[in-house]
Amino acid sequence: MDELVCLGDVAAGPQPVETVVRLRALGCPVVMGNWMRGFSTASPLGRAERHGGSSSGGEWWARKLSAADRAFLRTFLARTELRLGGFPILCFHGSTLSYDDVILATTPTDELLSMLAVFNHPLMVGGHTHVQVVRVVEATLVVNPGSVGLPFRGLPAGEFQRISPWAEYALVRVEDGRLSVELRRASYEVEAMLQLTIDSGAATPA
Repeated sequence: MDELVCLGDVAAGPQPVETVVRLRALGCPVVMGNWMRGFSTASPLGRAERHGGSSSGGEWWARKLSAADRAFLRTFLARTELRLGGFPILCFHGSTLSYDDVILATTPTDELLSMLAVFNHPLMVGGHTHVQVVRVVEATLVVNPGSVGLPFRGLPAGEFQRISPWAEYALVRVEDGRLSVELRRASYEVEAMLQLTIDSGAATPA
């Protein structure tokens, strides 16, 4: 049986309300992201401010959400676990400890182990960085599937970001008792997306 998990930060785009409606309809587990924590309250947050950027985009997205939308965002989980073919899989946003933690391909192993805390799952899946990553640390496979709506070309966060012209996600399978992860990218109509962003008022043309 197929299962879907969303790793958070879902309303930061030109269609925040439509995205929330879609998530409600899917009924899948959604973990709390740093942006979503801000959107779920009256204050849009400070991720951009903490990294020296502008919070104007966050304020625009937050204004679009109703009280009911915000209440729905507050139901998102700090972590969620599922079992696939007998394998326990732990899903989170930044790390098992915080949705603000950053896990990169270059994160030192000792730091990564501290972020995974006391959990001992063969597969741990997180988001937050908008960059696809696969790491093996001790007996755990750590995966970031990237981002469907805002995949970054690189980090560190807070600097000027180039957005990749594709959507990113991952497929996790268990076949013949073996757990596998496949990172995928899907193309979409970039010009149509840019025009939608401008028409929505989320951005203005350069």
